[in-house]
Amino acid sequence: MILLTLVILSLIVSRAYTKNLRLSVKNAPRTDSSSAQHLQPSTGLFPKVSVIVPAYNEAENIRDCAIAILESTALSVDNLEVLIVDDRSTDDTKAIGQTLQQQLNDPRLKILAGQARPANQYWAGKNWACAQAVPEATGDFILFIDADVRLKPGAIETAIATAEAEKIDLFTCMPALVCECLAEWLVQPLMFNHLAVCYDFTAVNDASKIDTAFAGGPFMLFRRSAYEKIGGHEAVAGEIVEDVELARRIKRAGLKLGLYSGSNLASVRMYRSWSALWEGWTKNLYLGAKRSWGMMIYMAAIMLFLYPMPWLALGILLANGEIAHLITNHQLAISNYQFPITLLTICLSAIVIWYHYTLRSLGAQISDCSTKYWWLGGLGGALIAAIAIGSAIKTETGWGWTWRGRTLQINN
Repeated sequence: MILLTLVILSLIVSRAYTKNLRLSVKNAPRTDSSSAQHLQPSTGLFPKVSVIVPAYNEAENIRDCAIAILESTALSVDNLEVLIVDDRSTDDTKAIGQTLQQQLNDPRLKILAGQARPANQYWAGKNWACAQAVPEATGDFILFIDADVRLKPGAIETAIATAEAEKIDLFTCMPALVCECLAEWLVQPLMFNHLAVCYDFTAVNDASKIDTAFAGGPFMLFRRSAYEKIGGHEAVAGEIVEDVELARRIKRAGLKLGLYSGSNLASVRMYRSWSALWEGWTKNLYLGAKRSWGMMIYMAAIMLFLYPMPWLALGILLANGEIAHLITNHQLAISNYQFPITLLTICLSAIVIWYHYTLRSLGAQISDCSTKYWWLGGLGGALIAAIAIGSAIKTETGWGWTWRGRTLQINN
């Protein structure tokens, strides 16, 4: 009876979660590439854009990222500059960037050597690299992207045209999600779905909801005047989750934030292994929830009820031999009061598991990520629950709280 109650709770959570995700997906605004047609450099209307890529130990990404940016657009040096900032990497990031610059001989591409961080001020993550590049940028718009992002053809023109047409001061998007290793397939689609549920597009884009703000660090296009008004990365120097904090500052300043579905603009492969997933998400998750233990426990509980619970129920029934008993002794079982309870538990568990596929299908409409391995959602949900709790513990204790070897600390 207890098992049936837990499965019923799992079903209730699944229905509510699916409803919220479906609504968020439905309300997600999409860009239209045709909107950029009237903003052509030849008309003299197209503003100059500076693309800034902060890079720390990105040897495996930086070449492909730079090439994708340059090949995504026909904008000339008069309208585009690409600034790659090596944040004092300990790998070959800088050398690869410089070699590429020589090979391409493209005047739009510049490689900047980052300076040492100020000794008297704490700069977290990529904030210092971004802040160093901005004074070198000459664009009316500044586009910050991560090295693991690959821009798609026309992405820059479409994003700027949308920002101009909608009077957006910070245009950000959720790019297409690329997964390759099993750990990525288990965690990333579920995590992207959760972000879509927690940060509903309509609420984020509602100027009246000041406290509901979100920006995706992989793709943030600022109107330069707006970026300077909120103080830029210098104002969030010590923030680990600087993208969300910048979005909050945009809304608090009375400026317009635009969160879009951006699978047609860019793709991102955030982490390439389980260790990278663990380090990356435990770095961001707890702080993104404003250091709320309650939110992390709530998230872990939702993930456990939503994903592992139906599989756990079936596993317990199987281990106890109740499923086999129903099959081999079905006539005797029917006369037993336990029969309807066991059968109902099995049926409800199957319904909840089918919701796993539905959730992945809905999420794919934003992330453009297939439903591959959807049936391993139980394991994925358990991993995310562990990440949520781990993020809170690591952030508060500082134990093992790093990013690519750099020790992190709370900005008080």
